[in-house]
Order: sequence, then structure tokens, then C-alpha cells
Amino acid sequence: MPSHGFSFSPDHLSTIAESILDHARKLGASACETDVSEGFGQSVTVRKGETDTIEYNRDKGVGVTVYLGQKRGHASTSDFSQPALEAAVEAALQIARFTAEDDCAGLAEKELLATALPDLDLFHPWQPSVQEALELATRCEQAAFDASPAIRNSEGASVSSQQSHFVTANSLGFNAGYATSRHSISCSVIAGEGDQMQRDDWYDSRRDAADLDDATDIGTRAARRAEARLGARRVATCEVPVLFEAPLATSLLGNFVYAASGGALYRKSSFLVDSLGQRLFAPHIQIVERPHLLKAFGSAPFDGDGVATRDRTVVSDGVLAGYFLSCYSARKLGMQTTANAGGSHTLQISHGERDFEGMLAQLGRGLLVTELLGQGVNYVTGDYSRGAAGFWVEDGRIQYPVEEITIAGNLREMFAGIVEVGADVWDRGAKHTGSILIDHMKIAGA
Repeated sequence: MPSHGFSFSPDHLSTIAESILDHARKLGASACETDVSEGFGQSVTVRKGETDTIEYNRDKGVGVTVYLGQKRGHASTSDFSQPALEAAVEAALQIARFTAEDDCAGLAEKELLATALPDLDLFHPWQPSVQEALELATRCEQAAFDASPAIRNSEGASVSSQQSHFVTANSLGFNAGYATSRHSISCSVIAGEGDQMQRDDWYDSRRDAADLDDATDIGTRAARRAEARLGARRVATCEVPVLFEAPLATSLLGNFVYAASGGALYRKSSFLVDSLGQRLFAPHIQIVERPHLLKAFGSAPFDGDGVATRDRTVVSDGVLAGYFLSCYSARKLGMQTTANAGGSHTLQISHGERDFEGMLAQLGRGLLVTELLGQGVNYVTGDYSRGAAGFWVEDGRIQYPVEEITIAGNLREMFAGIVEVGADVWDRGAKHTGSILIDHMKIAGA
């Protein structure tokens, strides 16, 4: 692979990783694993037609984990010199010597490690000049101002380009890595003035800059969203159906993943403890993990343990069919790893044929949520309570904007109460879903 602006080649990262493993063996470690990474990027922001920020970043790092039997120690450094690498290994060993034994500690089983590395098309270098990036951000912001006279101010438009690569290696002979990229354009503007100001934003983020939405469209969308929120009011406390706009619906999948993750499960801090095989979602819901989807942010040929990833069904006909487990959490639970060390991979939830307008019609009378505030989720009980803003809907049509309300429910009941998932799929992240309609939630308002 050409350098593409990296200071170190993939072979150099692999060599660094092997030198770390060799030094750990020499000092008596029974096992060792390491991650060696490098990344760089550029971000620019324009505000009201003027350059606001220009930022460059270049980072590198090494993480070392060593084992003395069932004792584990970890250390890290950003210095790639041989003395610094050896010092990191020695620090990790020193920590391991004073750590209590843990029967679940250790490397992944060798037969589970990835041997084939499919090209998932995750790396698309894009290095616009500062001037090109500023012009793109300016065009994005100007489109927002041009879209409506109600847009009176701006929090800025930004263009970001990031590239990175890494190698993971362990003492079982695993040594592999790959490069990734992430590029984005965003815009945030303010409509109205005085006490009647409302802000909103829009963005797009992709592996390949060629797949990004046009900057003008992003700015226009941000302006329309901010303008639509003018005149927002509170609604009376009630219990009605709630439609989560697709970008926010991804947070519901995130809530599910956290509750179904090994760390929360073995600590008994999740309402999904011992829930495998139980109906959790509405019967028409399927959730699948697709770690080999091309260009997706959640795709990876192996997880943080080096375990090969594979397609799997997590929820089948509403029934919870799998958790999200690393080697360590799987051992704690007496289960098998699901290749989720480091988190879930690309998740997709089944959806119907209704577009966004069709989902509003299906909602009928209730609340469309377009913004969530706060982190009010109790994963032990599943209780859910968050500040929200959005729009009140009557007869399947938006009537007026809503703000300063709280929506509340319980995740178990919310998942079971999913009426439909829209065809307006949001795929800018690692969780792909359309808008999600839940049969009822409590709205605390005026």
C-alpha cells in the first residue's frame, strides 16, 4: 500500500509489533498482545463566511498487554523508539506481577483468530488542500444562508478528513491490520433572533469522500431544519405514539447493544441478564450484524481480540438470539465469544416499505422526535427518560414544533412496542435503521 501520507508503512507497524512480542517473551511473559497505530487528518471550520479554525492532527500509539499465567498487565506509549517500546513492555510486566489472577484472562483461542482478511473497501484517502476544504465549507454555509431569510446566524460549517491504519499482533502468531478513512461535512445554523432563536444542523460522513452528499444540499438541509423549529412550544402531558427520526433511532439500537454487551451482563448491570431466547422486540423485528459490509463504518475482518468476524443474527422474529461478547466477557459468562471485542459491528434492523411521509401517516397523532437531550437511561431496570424536541403530528401531518419536553418509558416495553421501522434508512454510522415508531410513551410537558 502506498504511504498516502502515513509516516510508517504497514510493514513497519508489523515489525514494531513483532519486536514488542519478542521482548515480552525474552522477559518471561507467558503471552502478549499489542496494537500499533497511526493516524492523521485535517479539519476546517468556516463561520459567517470567515475562517474560524484550521486544525491538523497526527497521532501514533502502541498498546501492550502481557500475561504472566492468569495475571494481566497493560501499558502504552506514543514513542516508537526501541527503548520506549521495551520500557512499555517492562511496565506492563511490572503491573502484571502485582495483579490478582483472573481465570478468564488470556488471549483468544488460536483456532478463532482470523486467517483470511477480506478487502472491505474501508480506506479511501482524501487530502484536500486547506483552500479546497475552506471553499467547500464556505459553500455549505452559504447555501444555508441562501435557503431562508430566517437564518440569521451560524455556528459554522466544517469539513474533516481523517485517515488511519493499525496492526494487531499476539504471541499466537497473529499479525494483521488495515487502513481506514472517515470524511465528513457538517453545518449548524441559527434561525430567528432574540428570544425566538432556534438552531439545528445536518451532516454527512463516509469512508469515501466521493460518496458524501453535496455540500450545498447539507447546508440547505440544516437551514430548513432550523427554520422549521421556529415557534416551538410545549405540549400538555400525555401518553401517545412516538416516532424517532432515523438519525435518532440509531440511539435506540445503541441502547440495545449496551444492554446486550458482555461487560454489562457479567456485572449484572443490565436488564437483559439471562434473556437469551426470550422475546424482546416486536415479532416482526430482525436485527443482523454484518461486519463485512463494504465501506461501512462498523465493518471489520476481525475484532479487538483478533477473532474472525462473521455475519450473524442477533434478533430473530423479535427473539434475542445473541449477545455482544469479547473473549473475556464470554469466559466470564461461560459462553463463546461473538467477535465483539471493541463493540458491535455494522448492525441492520429490518424495515418496512414506508418512507418518512408514510411513517408520519402511520403515526397519525403523536410526537415526532428529532432531538434528544441528556443520558437518562437506567440499564439495570431499562427505565428510559430523556429531554426531547421535535414536532407534534395530527392526522399524519406535522402541525407545529415542540420543545422543553421529556419522553419516558422502559426499553423492554419500547422494544416490544415497535410498530414499524421506516424505509428511510440512516447509514452514516455503524448502526443502520430507518425511523422507528413506538406504540406509546409518556410525554411530560406543560
